[in-house]
Amino acid sequence: MSEVRGKPTRRVGVVVSDKMDKSVVVRVDRIVKHRLYKRYIKRRGRFMAHDESNQCKVGDTVEIIESRPLSANKRWRIRRVIRGAASAETAAKDPKA
Repeated sequence: MSEVRGKPTRRVGVVVSDKMDKSVVVRVDRIVKHRLYKRYIKRRGRFMAHDESNQCKVGDTVEIIESRPLSANKRWRIRRVIRGAASAETAAKDPKA
């Protein structure tokens, strides 16, 4: 008998550290509405994610997906690289591209 599991959570963020082997730290920014003041404020979280092929570099925009615990701090896996750091730098330098 198979258990029905919900859809795993997905988030999009920027790689801020790739110094570990097969692991990266991803910063996820989000905007939430303040309960009392009804203004929008920025919140950010840092997630350790598993990068099996060591393909992610600092500055890459990636999509991470929730998974089983892989270590003491890792509960996320890299699903795909949305935009590499090199293409992000060229887009910032050349606004017409």
